[in-house]
Amino acid sequence: MTKVLITGMSGLIGGLLRERLEKAGGYELSALNRSEVTGVECFRADIADFDAVRAACEGKDVVVHLAAYLGSDDFEGQLRGNIIGTYNVLEGARLADVKRVVFASSGNAIRGFELVEPYRSIAAGEYDKVPEDIPMITHEMIRPQGIYGAAKVFGEALGRYYSDYFDLSVLCVRIGRVTKDNGLGAERDRSIYLSHDDVAQILHLCVDAPDSLRYDVFLATSNNKWTYRDLEHPRAVLGYEPKDSADNLPLGG
Repeated sequence: MTKVLITGMSGLIGGLLRERLEKAGGYELSALNRSEVTGVECFRADIADFDAVRAACEGKDVVVHLAAYLGSDDFEGQLRGNIIGTYNVLEGARLADVKRVVFASSGNAIRGFELVEPYRSIAAGEYDKVPEDIPMITHEMIRPQGIYGAAKVFGEALGRYYSDYFDLSVLCVRIGRVTKDNGLGAERDRSIYLSHDDVAQILHLCVDAPDSLRYDVFLATSNNKWTYRDLEHPRAVLGYEPKDSADNLPLGG
C-alpha cells in the first residue's frame, strides 16, 4: 500500500483525487485539513503550523499538497497559506523521509502571457484574431499573474531546491480551471478548462510516476481546441491523455 497524505482533501480537487485513488485501490490515504475529513486518518491543522505538518508527514510515501490560499493580491494570506505553508510541507516531508511531494501549482504562474497576443485574444474569446499556429506556453516559461501566481512560482522554485539538495522528488502541476459543476463559467475557460476526471488523472499519474523522476513541472488542461498551454510534455513524461474538452460545453453549464 502506498501511503498518501493529501493536504486540503476537503476541497474540490482533493475530493476528486481521493475518489480516484480509492477506486483504483492500493493506497492508504490520510488528510491534513482544517476541517474534519471522515473515512480516512485526518490531521486537523492549519498548513502554516509546521509541527502539525511535520507530524502528518511521518510514515508517508507521497504528499499531495493541494491546500492553498486563493486570494490573488492578499500578501498576508499568500505568505501564510502559499509560502510558509509550502515550505512547511517540503521541509516536513524531507524530515519524515517522504519519497515525493506533488505540488499543486497554478496556471497563474504563466497567466501573465494573456496580456500579449495571441493569448490576449484567446482569453477574450476573440478567436477570429487568433492565428492558425499558436506558439505554446511551456513548463519552462514563467509570467505570473497576481501575488498568488508569484507565490506558486516560489513553490515550484523551492521544490527544485529540495529536489536538488535533499533528493526529494517534487512534481509540480500548473492546474487549469476546475469548476464545481465541471462546466464553463466564462469564455476564457474554453482555453484553460480542466475537467474533474482529467485533473484527477494527472495528479494520480504524478503519485505513481517512476522514482527516477526527481523534478518536473507540468501544465494541465483538458483537450481544448483553444488551449495555449503545452500538453505534449505531460503526455511524454507522464502518459497524460486528457479525456474531456471544453469545446462543446455551454457557458454557465
